[in-house]
Amino acid sequence: MQPADARTGNIYDLGYRNYTGKRLGRRHAVLALYFYTLRGAFGLGRRTSSKIIPIVIAVIAFLPAVAQLAIAALVSDEVDIITPEGYFGFVEVPIALFCAAIAPEITGRDMRQRTLSLYFSRALQRRDYALAKLAAFATALTLLTLMPQVLLVFGNGLATNDVTGYISDNWADVPGTFAAGLLIAVLCAAGSLAIASQTPRRAYATVGVVAWFLISFPIANILVFAIGGVGRYAVFASPFDFIYGCTLWIFGVGAEFESVQEEAGFGLWTYFVAVLAYIGAGAALVVRRFARVSA
Repeated sequence: MQPADARTGNIYDLGYRNYTGKRLGRRHAVLALYFYTLRGAFGLGRRTSSKIIPIVIAVIAFLPAVAQLAIAALVSDEVDIITPEGYFGFVEVPIALFCAAIAPEITGRDMRQRTLSLYFSRALQRRDYALAKLAAFATALTLLTLMPQVLLVFGNGLATNDVTGYISDNWADVPGTFAAGLLIAVLCAAGSLAIASQTPRRAYATVGVVAWFLISFPIANILVFAIGGVGRYAVFASPFDFIYGCTLWIFGVGAEFESVQEEAGFGLWTYFVAVLAYIGAGAALVVRRFARVSA
């Protein structure tokens, strides 16, 4: 009877050693997540199909500014077809579509792929994760709200052959433009992420964001105009309505005749308060969601 072969094995010294380099820590982790999310909002670093929707929506947001500049170039003069406060009314639908398309990807991707545990196992805290995502998405939306306005200012200045003179004459609109653009971007980011973060399912999150923007608008208008009384408070349920009211207040412009803001009868400053309240509530919901979500 043959003896069984002796089992043999080899031990290799792979030279594993502890990491002795500089540990970048929590701040670097937050910044890295911020820039990664900002790039992802426009599909950068991902497959080509991920870039189509954000690029198309960004082009749509720039179309009113390009159209006005084209007219200004043809007549060789300054043309103010679209006022600074009125431009936000043109881009509100593209912004809503951008939120509906991108917000579910920003919050749901990590939940679907179960990578949250990898984030939270390092220096990054749950609150850091939520706020970095929110800040990055707000930055992406700011590009849609402010960059067309910047293009409009310099384009009209070039049409008058005196850029410096045009900017100095319209300087009073610059603070209001930046304030309104930032508020709209932060509000839409906080609100849409608060909704999208409640589910990892992309379809459900998209429907929720679309409902908040687009379905609430006609319902609020019906309640304000048809019912009145208590129904006028529905204006604060429609982002399009209270965002526009806030924009009018920032620029010191009164409500338009027979508009929902005039029909509701609230002071325009109340829409500014509503925007701040939505921003605070949305940010709190995002932080709370990722503080409790299972990693």
